[in-house]
Amino acid sequence: MTKQQSAWEKVANMLRARSLWMLYYCTGCGAIELPPTMTSRFDMERFGISPMATPRQADILLITGYLSTKTLRRVIYTYEQMQAPKYIVGFGSCTLNGGIYYDSYATINKLDLYIPVDLYLAGCMPRPEAIVSGFKKLMEKIDRGEADGWKRYQENYEWYKKNQLSALGEVYIHDEFHE
Repeated sequence: MTKQQSAWEKVANMLRARSLWMLYYCTGCGAIELPPTMTSRFDMERFGISPMATPRQADILLITGYLSTKTLRRVIYTYEQMQAPKYIVGFGSCTLNGGIYYDSYATINKLDLYIPVDLYLAGCMPRPEAIVSGFKKLMEKIDRGEADGWKRYQENYEWYKKNQLSALGEVYIHDEFHE
């Protein structure tokens, strides 16, 4: 069920859906399909989707391929640096069920247990046509106000944090940049 949007939210969502900056976190083989999707043959930029180098200026966090438990910590840290509204796209079957690493002790199988996923692009690996089609669906969800993963993360923060802690033990990163 969709909540009623105010006139301002409708305008904001329409504009948000037409200018998306994507930060891609390429952890697996699925990233090989991104260059043809972004370059002249499929030209993702014609839909208003462009790459971004920093999480603080990105709207979409694209996670391609499998996630190890060490990588999950960095993904959570990156997601929490992004400004709201923000959206997560799980790319490939690895983000859904672990893919070929489904039984590995070091691989996360269901990404949406740890961070809210707004769209999954199924397949191993999704072709550029599927990627463009998936992003158009995400744009429609944003336009209708249905891509609300960032709100779910705020509302259910304790549940996400409990799952993150059970997988990682600790979420915070200890290195020379974060202490």
